[in-house]
Amino acid sequence: MKKINKINYKKTLSKFPTGVTVIAINSANKPIGKTVNSFTSLSLSPPLILFSLSKKSSSINSFKKTTYLSINVLSKKQKDISINFAKTKSQWKNIKFINSQLNTPIIKNCISNLECQIFKLIPAGDHIIFICRVINILNNHKLTPLIYYNSSYL
Repeated sequence: MKKINKINYKKTLSKFPTGVTVIAINSANKPIGKTVNSFTSLSLSPPLILFSLSKKSSSINSFKKTTYLSINVLSKKQKDISINFAKTKSQWKNIKFINSQLNTPIIKNCISNLECQIFKLIPAGDHIIFICRVINILNNHKLTPLIYYNSSYL
């Protein structure tokens, strides 16, 4: 089998536009968030979604141990939030959020916030795929989504 050039692989996939999410949990009553664009729907019945995180992520163990999480679908006006949570040491001090009844951080002014329960974890290459069951949805469909394309925000 031919070996794939990693640079070409990343460049090729960067041409696929995606929405941008922040996946958030509370770990020991401390909020943790990661910018993720690998989010997608998986099943309607039951309502399942999936996303993946790098096995090298500084917070991977906290995400693997949690039961509930939130998926915050960012609006075009939330580019700074995406950049913040893409960093290793993300900060919550300037982020407007509430804790839900499931104790998941819900970022305000997003297009959608989905509260989920982890259903299954699947190791895959250098990532872990999280399959989650959607429990609750909040929507604000009047907003425009933040899009990531060609290594830039649109």
